[in-house]
Amino acid sequence: MHCVLLDLPDPLASLPHIEQAAPGTAVLVLTDGPDDGRAAEAVRAGAQDLLARDEVDAVTVTRAVRYAIERKRADLAQRQLTETKLLAQENSRLERGLLPTPLLQGATGLRFAARYRPGRSRALLGGDFYDTVRTPDGTVHAMIGDVCGHGPDAAALGVELRIAWRALTFAGIGGETLLRILQDVLLHERASDEIFATLCGVDLAPDGRSAALHLAGHPAPLLAVPGRAPELLPYEDGGPALGLLPDASWDRIDVPLDGAWSLLLYTDGLIEGRVGEGTQRLGQDGMVRLASRLLAAGLGGEELLDAAVTEVRELNGGELTDDLAAVLLEWRG
Repeated sequence: MHCVLLDLPDPLASLPHIEQAAPGTAVLVLTDGPDDGRAAEAVRAGAQDLLARDEVDAVTVTRAVRYAIERKRADLAQRQLTETKLLAQENSRLERGLLPTPLLQGATGLRFAARYRPGRSRALLGGDFYDTVRTPDGTVHAMIGDVCGHGPDAAALGVELRIAWRALTFAGIGGETLLRILQDVLLHERASDEIFATLCGVDLAPDGRSAALHLAGHPAPLLAVPGRAPELLPYEDGGPALGLLPDASWDRIDVPLDGAWSLLLYTDGLIEGRVGEGTQRLGQDGMVRLASRLLAAGLGGEELLDAAVTEVRELNGGELTDDLAAVLLEWRG
């Protein structure tokens, strides 16, 4: 760290330029004495210390410079700490918006679990989001989505889409109409025309015997039924991601269900991790095989999600580059 000594007619005029050009530089102001009002004002404006002209000698200057540098370091550390706390508070607010508490009162027989893990380049936030609610008619609505990009901007847009989805769902709006409104929200709120979002929505009948699936450029969920190999739900009738085509359509995909079952919704962070040192990706087929092993071992709920995320991370050889979110719904009747 450097230190400069200001001996100018008006040190106040120089301080802003020094702070802008070299924000990490400590500043000493040379004064005519302890009662120099301008020098005191310079300290209030950002200088680290004063040095009287009649005290200037090698020992005094050396000591003053050393103390000024230490004060500057302390000032910078305090500023960084304050900025970190403010950022953490903002991230916490956005994270609460991305990762809501499910509203499933009265949904007996249904178990919910979810996991979220940001990519390694972010500390807290990504563009993945999810939600699950039960409406008064007994239908359980689940959704998971992914805004392209990372960080607070993608997270903020994900929060807006999730809140809009919850409000529209409780208002009785669903299916393709809901997706069209969400696309309008995205078009009005996105920072650039290149921003888009994928989304998977599932509406579960109150008796757990059927579901309606809508896919907007998102990977198809995984369905596991006891006695059968887990499989991906149909995706051929899915539509494009939100924000890509103004006149897009999204067909309803009917899914018959019977007995006990588990339904896994996930973002592409779960399937795009590497497998080993090469360029091979886990992919959906690899994810199906992974889930099959864990289910065969008797895992379920949060234990299943934790094991899946851990194994995906280990196969990747460390933290994933993309954000990851997963929602597991289990029906036991």
